[in-house]
Amino acid sequence: MSVRVWIAGCAVLALAACAEVPTTTDKMTNDQGFFNELPENVRLVAAKNQDLTAVKIDPSNGCYVYRYRGPVETTFLPLRADNGRPICTQTIAAAAAG
Repeated sequence: MSVRVWIAGCAVLALAACAEVPTTTDKMTNDQGFFNELPENVRLVAAKNQDLTAVKIDPSNGCYVYRYRGPVETTFLPLRADNGRPICTQTIAAAAAG
């Protein structure tokens, strides 16, 4: 009896692990991970020579990156402020600092 309960419990946990948990950012981004609408405070800080139509957050460091389409290749570059510093999310930046 206890073996059946154990197996049933493990099966439920295994299936629950496969479920996708929605986050608040899911509503803010499209299927490719780009922001549908960039937050206004980020738009105000971003330098003017960057394409703000395809911006997403780099999961490795929590900083905003934008799609740069150059003459040879398309790549992602850090979204920078007018002073040249990268724009990062507060939660990731605070975790790295402390």
